[in-house]
Amino acid sequence: MITRLSHLFLRTLRDDPADAEVPSHKLLVRAGYVRRIAPGVYSWLPLGLRVLRKVEQVVREEMNSFGAQEISLPALLPREPYEATNRWTEYGDALFRLQDRKNADYLLGPTHEELFALTVKGEYNSYKDLPVTLYQIQTKYRDEERPRAGILRGREFIMKDSYSFDLDEAGLQASYDAHRRAYQRIFDRLGVSYVIVAATSGAMGGSASEEFLADSPVGEDTYVVCRESGYAANVEAVITPAPAEIPLDGQAPAQEHDTPSTPTIASLVEWANGVGIAEQFGRPVTAADTLKNVMVKLHHPDGKTEVLGIGVPGDREVDDKRLGASLEPAEVELLTEEDFKANPFLVKGYIGPKSLQANGVRYLVDPRVVTGTSWITGADSPGRHVVGLVAGRDFTPDGTIEAAEVRDGDPSPDGKGALVAARGIEIGHIFQLGYKYTDTFEVDVLGENGKPVRLIMGSYGIGVSRMVAVLAEQMHDEKGLRWPREVAPFDVHVVIANKDEGARAGAEQVVVQLDSAGLEVLFDDRTASPGVKFKDAELLGMPLVLVVGRGWADGKVELRDRFAGTGDEIPAENAVQAILDKVRG
Repeated sequence: MITRLSHLFLRTLRDDPADAEVPSHKLLVRAGYVRRIAPGVYSWLPLGLRVLRKVEQVVREEMNSFGAQEISLPALLPREPYEATNRWTEYGDALFRLQDRKNADYLLGPTHEELFALTVKGEYNSYKDLPVTLYQIQTKYRDEERPRAGILRGREFIMKDSYSFDLDEAGLQASYDAHRRAYQRIFDRLGVSYVIVAATSGAMGGSASEEFLADSPVGEDTYVVCRESGYAANVEAVITPAPAEIPLDGQAPAQEHDTPSTPTIASLVEWANGVGIAEQFGRPVTAADTLKNVMVKLHHPDGKTEVLGIGVPGDREVDDKRLGASLEPAEVELLTEEDFKANPFLVKGYIGPKSLQANGVRYLVDPRVVTGTSWITGADSPGRHVVGLVAGRDFTPDGTIEAAEVRDGDPSPDGKGALVAARGIEIGHIFQLGYKYTDTFEVDVLGENGKPVRLIMGSYGIGVSRMVAVLAEQMHDEKGLRWPREVAPFDVHVVIANKDEGARAGAEQVVVQLDSAGLEVLFDDRTASPGVKFKDAELLGMPLVLVVGRGWADGKVELRDRFAGTGDEIPAENAVQAILDKVRG
């Protein structure tokens, strides 16, 4: 196939769009692959659509390879199935809700577990029908509060979501493993650099969960790895190793102190070292010796509101993502001034665990706060703190919570080294959902023994449109995009580099030969200057660029490799074969 640039619906831009923050956003807009319509909403122009469709095809081929079957469900969905699973409320403001002319409630689908479960329930009734894996490649909708980074994080996006249905947990494990292998093949074919990390399931529900993260400094997901052992996890899924408990016997009693003007951890540490508390510790007091109590308000899906206390070592901040993941499906917000006024036992800057528990406030602590650990913390009175408040003796938490930040150098949960933080972009997520959805909708089949069997589900997603941006993030240079051959809009970009009629005729001849050989050719036949054509070729990012110019008269052409950054003069008569060798090699 030959596509002439003189006819292609394309306008390249020399300047970055004003709202673009990351390289993929800048380059995909400048190169005319996508255009912004509204915040988080983009049109796909011809070149962008060709890349998107090729990514889809790689995904489709690998899904089909292990027996998954493609279907297509509507994006406009009724409220009732999502009400049944509580996700009508659990999704909160991220859900696009609307009503039809009869005031019936609908949503624009963010994900389709409910509909797939109901579809299988409606079609299958015997164990002989199982196992089955169904998938679709479809547009999804989420009302992102701050859509950013172009198609990396939009309100409308294309996703491959698949769902496995099995008779037992062994079958689910086999389906999960098949998807995991297929995802590895997909991302390997696309040439993306990625890591597989342990993850949380969030609003999806379920148990086992892993994310595929593309390495990227602009990624919104922080993950950690242990170089010594290979352990990797999203920060939300990191389990803090708890230290050994300390005997209570012989520990000094807790003492209250006047601590004026110490509402912050830094001011409290300064006070402690200034009044001799360091001598009691046998070393200088640090922020890690203090217990910081953070108050939040939970909005549960059933409409109830709860005030909750979170205790973390004072040298660590609360990580909002870890906190939110630990408390899902409830929504979390910090207490307001009105909340403090309504609960006068909460003394800002001096909150301690005793008053929380005396007033019926649930109190969860960091796993490091084990029995026998001694803390400096609030005494529930203005300008007063307690020194030597011992967990398990002076207060008993209601449980633990993973809310504190994870830092470089923290011990790995597997006990085999230290953690190092990195950033990535989520490109895939696989879940062992279990029975959450099949229980809700009573998805049963008749088993081999004649008794009903409840099906067990898995859910598996890939961000298809996001993959286009991820590839642009990982595969560009200062000149423009550099597409891998698997998804490049065209196999080769042929440029006529001067106005010589002989060169133009020669280029036409080569293009026809490339087309006859089965290659997809982008042919820059415009009358623009060579400089403009070269800049566009670099920006558009085809893996191979064939330049037909002055050398044609001497039987020479130049073949440029965008990935290698090289350009070699070769005999014109060998050009087609040289390109075929690179494309097929």
